Amino acid sequence: MFIELKTPQEMAVMDDAGRIITQILRSVRRGVRDGMSTKELEDIAVEEMQKYGVEPAFLGFRGFPANICVSLNEELVHGIPDRTRRIKDGDIVKADIGIKHKGFCGDIAETIPVGKVSPEIRKLLAVTYGCFNEVMKHAKQGNRLGDVSGNIQKYVEGNGYSVIREYVGHGIGRNLHEKPEVPNFGLPGIGPKLAAGMVLAVEPMVAAGGWKTKTLKDNWTVVTADGGLCAHFEHMVAITENGPRFMTEMDPPEPYE
Repeated sequence: MFIELKTPQEMAVMDDAGRIITQILRSVRRGVRDGMSTKELEDIAVEEMQKYGVEPAFLGFRGFPANICVSLNEELVHGIPDRTRRIKDGDIVKADIGIKHKGFCGDIAETIPVGKVSPEIRKLLAVTYGCFNEVMKHAKQGNRLGDVSGNIQKYVEGNGYSVIREYVGHGIGRNLHEKPEVPNFGLPGIGPKLAAGMVLAVEPMVAAGGWKTKTLKDNWTVVTADGGLCAHFEHMVAITENGPRFMTEMDPPEPYE
């Protein structure tokens, strides 16, 4: 498997992309409100992309018909923004955003609680986000990718949740999806060896119930097969000689305890 290593100059451009896409996501998060449509969230993201002079990476990617993905509650990924789909208090909104910046891509996602949500939802979000602690511990030069994936799985299942199997993270660079695939499950000690210059889009996807999914009739929106709630976060992680470094900025969800 060929895994492209980025030069310091390329890393600097991707750092810029990470900073920009973080600000776009923050604007989307601030814009979430009861009664708005999912299309209005996309409108916020597009306006921010135009402000920063970047292009949407998702529009047309493998035929996807929108600029960002907006998925609610039991929807996991690839929800298509819709002016008739309304967000309400108590929902959880998964916003997944990709951009193109100076020849390189950025990718980020967050599960956003709307208004007052239950302690169970807050715990689901906090545990899913907590997967990045495992990334920081194990995504080190010389370790195997399975060290990251296996420890994410162990952490999630140790908290009583399921790890989605059918969708995974990925390398990122000039292309939105590059090698290697980055699953949230596996065995430590296997997989490609991590090396300085790799950039990974790590995206924990966690279900409160079972891990199986299905795709709706729009051929895009992925939901949990059992209708249970799920959460999704994504950050870009650079592997360096000094350990892993986040290229997108971290905004932890509110504590659930």
